[in-house]
Amino acid sequence: MESLRAMSCDNANVLEIVVVDNGSSDGTSELLDRELGRPRSFELKVLREPEKGKARALNRGLAAAMGDLFLVLDDDVVADRDCLLRHVEAYEGSSFAAVQGKILPGCDVAGQPADPARLREYNIPHIDYGEQMLEIRGLTGTNMSFKREVFAKVGFFDIRLGPGAAGFSEDTEYSIRIRQAGFKIGYIPGAVVYHELNPGRYGREYNRMVEYRKGLSRSLYRRDSIPFRVIPDLAANCLRYGFYRLLGKTQKAYKTEGRIMKCWGYLAGKRHGVTSKDSHSQV
Repeated sequence: MESLRAMSCDNANVLEIVVVDNGSSDGTSELLDRELGRPRSFELKVLREPEKGKARALNRGLAAAMGDLFLVLDDDVVADRDCLLRHVEAYEGSSFAAVQGKILPGCDVAGQPADPARLREYNIPHIDYGEQMLEIRGLTGTNMSFKREVFAKVGFFDIRLGPGAAGFSEDTEYSIRIRQAGFKIGYIPGAVVYHELNPGRYGREYNRMVEYRKGLSRSLYRRDSIPFRVIPDLAANCLRYGFYRLLGKTQKAYKTEGRIMKCWGYLAGKRHGVTSKDSHSQV
């Protein structure tokens, strides 16, 4: 909330912030009640979505939002002061109907920054396509925006996907529908958020779980050929993993092991369906 209050906005009277509490039990509800009682220069709406699932929470917020432009931020990021302005500017003079901002590693609870040599091991989304605006294929929901006309045509997020459901990919699947509807997606480097570092997400075991759940999630909305794509990818990545381990290339081995688990998750999802809801992954 601190970073939202500090955001630059040309006209705060037209800014509406919608916060959706998705059945929290960590004091978030009480914090939001206190926040409602504070003076502010913008409208704040606090909504409650008791059914678990990020996609459900997003849909609850989208249904209540009144603006012509939607900016979606996760609860574990700190937004740069100019993040909102840069998102708005991205639509001026461009043909983009949806925009991805930059996502950089922030600090842990002790204020320690990330080690650049071990970024993969923090298991956070990291989006940095450089310092030029460009067209991209997909959005990462941690820091994205889109026009109301996109929502009007594409509709709500798929509640089968995302944290609290299959685990991931609610943003990826939404991006596919955005492109299928004829809209363009852009990247803007100046719209920056910093993702918190959570020790509970560090390391190999969490990465294995994350990539497996990504594969499960992918099985719900993609139709990749199992004999001609998934199995060959699985075999190739198993070989690469062994090769990287032998050479001591730990970061490449880490990434490749994730790809193996994603293939396994996809195969399991196609074979058995997604029979359990995700209760561990974060975005």
